[in-house]
Amino acid sequence: MLQTKKLFRIALWLAIFTIAYNIIEGVVSIYFGFTDESLTLFGFGADSLIEVISGLGIVQMINRIRIFGADNRTSFEQRALRITGTAFYILAAGLVITSGYNLYTGHKPETTFWGVVISSISIVVMIILFFMKLRVGKKLDSQAIIADAYCTRVCIYMSVVLLVSSVIFELTGIGWIDILGTLGLAWFSFTEGRECFEKANTGKHCNCHN
Repeated sequence: MLQTKKLFRIALWLAIFTIAYNIIEGVVSIYFGFTDESLTLFGFGADSLIEVISGLGIVQMINRIRIFGADNRTSFEQRALRITGTAFYILAAGLVITSGYNLYTGHKPETTFWGVVISSISIVVMIILFFMKLRVGKKLDSQAIIADAYCTRVCIYMSVVLLVSSVIFELTGIGWIDILGTLGLAWFSFTEGRECFEKANTGKHCNCHN
């Protein structure tokens, strides 16, 4: 019993840390994305802030499982999922439209240096979070917490997209590389939005590992 309480406490603090990290990452990424005129970095930051809403639902989910052991989502969790899903859809549409405009005008970033720095840090942090959440979820035999761990893996993929596009632009200066990176983030944002609505409507857990 004591071990179970400790594991739930760890799971809760991991969720809280994820929220705090996403807030910092989001604000910093949006700032440098705006000042450096890097749409990929700006979009990455917007995605991080949207993840905060999802993170609040995860905190509620962990508390619900810890106290009641219930499997059905609360109205708060479902509402958070729908708000998050809508925000992801809006972000995806905005990134696609802006990418088209940047391609038409020939716009390119001033630099993507901070994209390299931020994405490198994010990859390391998210990999650590992934394995820690997965370990706790398996010890608690909680499919919900395990599912959240696998959904964290999507953040790793998005960080890799930002890193690759930022590095290539820094080496080549080719403007459409930033556009390709943005479209990659738009695709992940769209799939995350779809996943949120599926979870809210069907009550199933995240299937990001499928």
